[in-house]
Formats: sequence, structure tokens, C-alpha cells
Amino acid sequence: MQFISLENKSGVRIPPHSLEAEMALLGSVMLRPDAIYEVMDMVAPNSFYFEKHRTIFETMLELFGKHQPIDILSLSSRLKEKDLLERVGGATFLTELSAAVPSSANAKHYAEIVMKKYMMRQLIEASEHLSNLGFNEAGDLEEILDQAEKKIFDITEHFSGGARFQDLVPLLHEAFERFEKLSSAEHELRGVRTGFKALDDILGGFQNSDLIIIAARPSVGKTALALDIARRTALDHKTPVGIFSLEMSSDQLVDRLVAAQSRTDASIIRKGVRTQSGSWREDVFKNVRDALDELSRTPIFIDDQPGNTIMKMRSAARKLKIEKGLKLLVVDYLQLMAPSTARSNDSMVQQVTEISRSLKHLARELNIPVIALSQLSRAVETRGGKPKLSDLRDSGSIEQDADLVMFIHSDENDIKDESGKVRDIQRKELIIAKHRNGPLGNAILDYHTRFNTFVEIDYSNYGKADEEFNKL
Repeated sequence: MQFISLENKSGVRIPPHSLEAEMALLGSVMLRPDAIYEVMDMVAPNSFYFEKHRTIFETMLELFGKHQPIDILSLSSRLKEKDLLERVGGATFLTELSAAVPSSANAKHYAEIVMKKYMMRQLIEASEHLSNLGFNEAGDLEEILDQAEKKIFDITEHFSGGARFQDLVPLLHEAFERFEKLSSAEHELRGVRTGFKALDDILGGFQNSDLIIIAARPSVGKTALALDIARRTALDHKTPVGIFSLEMSSDQLVDRLVAAQSRTDASIIRKGVRTQSGSWREDVFKNVRDALDELSRTPIFIDDQPGNTIMKMRSAARKLKIEKGLKLLVVDYLQLMAPSTARSNDSMVQQVTEISRSLKHLARELNIPVIALSQLSRAVETRGGKPKLSDLRDSGSIEQDADLVMFIHSDENDIKDESGKVRDIQRKELIIAKHRNGPLGNAILDYHTRFNTFVEIDYSNYGKADEEFNKL
């Protein structure tokens, strides 16, 4: 049986659809109710071109959700209760649907045809929407482009597996399987791994659609920690990571990545080793070459445009999501972002409020964790002690929008030795001050200032850190 779209002899173009495929799909489900498991992830009521077919499939899903049989009798009875039976053509039409099915075993094939026609209609609708946007000369260019990209992104997301009707029963089975897996001795974390066991034990990794704020005073290690997380998860787990750097250039970030990966003094990476001689110099070159080789295989992507707006970031992140499968986004740092709709009389608080909410929306739209670095106010230095959520700079909305807030803190004794000299290895406390969907807690890491990198504390070799460091 060949499925074709109806054509209008007058030459008027009719949106793509297939009457035969829609009828065959509905009839297949009535003849073989189990077929709904095969098609419910592919089509939804609005996938059907004809209104009566949409109504019938919607009622089928309703019966399925109540664990009632999906046959002519049950379907006609439910449609009659809703005063919709005559609108769809009566019981006679339902009988015609089941009689017109070539083979109920081909239900998935019929669903693919219906889905394809629906996607083609969506493209036509999108093109009309884009055309109207193009004629809107009074609108802001960035906002118009953002709306246009979102329209296309929504279509591609739907095609690649966006939200569809799902019954609770199979979801509950999946939930139990996840619980069993997480309860096993060796299990994969549900979230994006941070690369630090001390953090992953508390967080279970960074979760999709979460906005994560890493906050500290300047020169404490915010960028170093974010780069370490990006480098470790990309290197060890092949996680595609996007980095928006508003403070440093891409060259500076790469220098930091190489220094951390090669365990080479960051100043040597910047200045070179031309003044050095002997085997030590060759060792440095070897370490750097090995680090470059390792980093070349990591899916890390850097955008260092200054003054980036949330709309530009959203556009670039969508593209990276489609082309590279983006799974983690880092923004360094929040207060340097330019709001999309800022007005001259907007305060910094209002601007940061817009930015933090936009980043949360971006995390939900792309269904990935977004890490945003943020400054803390001077209050924490004036007051002393550990940072609090109220110390987040410029806006209380950061605390409100964030799913996870993590502070980097260290005491004066952890930064300087007894003579007042800055330590090469500093003890840092990562304070989980807010965790919307999990526990609070602290993780302790060592920060190697020469390499600009954080490392786990090896408690089995406790007390020998300085000795091992000097051997590097």
C-alpha cells in the first residue's frame, strides 16, 4: 500500500500529510493495543493532520494511561462519554479504521510516516515565522536572531528525541533499574563527573538543567577550579565542554590548561625555558609535549569574545549542542556578562538578575549543567570567617536561581606560612552552601599555585606533600 499526500487540483499547496498513514496507524493500535508502546515515543496527538485523528489518538493515550483496553468498544464508549464520538465520525468510522489496516505489524512504519509529515509541516510553519521576523524592522537584531534560532532548535530537538507522551509505568521500571545500578558497588554517576572524588561523593556529579555557581573573592582559584573540572571530565570521560571566557583570552586559558596538565610552573609556560639548560629543560619540554598531545584529544571548546551577551551565548551554545553534543557549559565570570535588554537606568542588581535567570533558562533549554563563576562581596573579608549565601555579589537572584552554590574558602594559615610567605600548596575548602536536590557538605582539596590546579589530598601519604612537590 502506497501512502501519498492529498493534492489540490486548483494548484493551492496543501501542507504535507498522509490520510492513509494516519488511518493505518490508528487502526493498528485498535487491532494490536501493544503497538502503542512502539509509537507513543514517535507521535503525539498534534502529529496528526486531521482533527478527528488527533482526538482519537488522544483518547487512546488516555485509555492507555488508565490501563484500559484500546479497542473499538472501549474507544467509542470513551469518546461518547466526552461527547466527541459523532464529531470523529461515529462508531462506523472507528470500524473503517480497523478495516483499512494492511498489517498491524507495521504500526511503527506508519508512525514514521505520520511523524515525517508533521515535521515537514513544522518546517513550513517555522519558515513563515522566520519570514515575519525578517519583516519586523523595528525589533532588536539580537532578539530577532535569538527567536529565529530557538524556533529551528525546537524542531531539531523534537526530531532528536524531545519531550513526548510517556506512561508512568515504564518510567517507574526505569527508576528502579537506576536505583539498583546506583546501589551497586561500581556504578556510573547520573551527573557529569567533576573529576574530583571528594566532590562527586557529595554531588553525584553535576546534574542536567542545573545552574551551578562557584563563588569566591578574586585570586582565590575560581577559574582554576572550573578549568580543572572541564579538563578532567573532558579528558577522562570525553565530556564535550564549552567555555565562555569573558575575563581571559583563549591563549591564557590554554596556557593554564597546559600548566595544570603537565604539572609545569605556569610562569615557565608563559616565559619559556630558554634560560634553562641541561636535562631539566628537556624534562619540561617532554612534559609540555605530552600534555599538548593529551589535551588535543579532549572535546573542549573556548569562546573568548569580551562583552558576550546571553543571547550570543545561547546561540553559540545551541550550535555546540547540535554539532558536538555539548554536555557541560562554563561561564567565567557572571558579573562580566552583558545583559541582552539592559537599559541605561538599570542598576547592576537588575542586570545580574536578568543574567542569572537567563543562565538558568539556558541550562533547562539545553538540558545540561551550566557552571557560572561569581564574585563575592567585600563583606566576607570585613566580617571574617566563611562565606555565606548573602555574600553573593550584586543580586540575591543568584542565590534564588542557582541549584547549587559552592564557595572556595581558605584560612590565612592555609595561604601563608609562619614567615608570611605565600605557600606553593594551599589547603582549600569547597563549601556546598546550597544544593537544591541533594545534601550540603564540604570537600577539601589542595591548590598548587605554581601549576594553577587543584588536586585530591592523598591521606595515605599525609605529611609528605611538600617532599613530593619538591621532586617535581
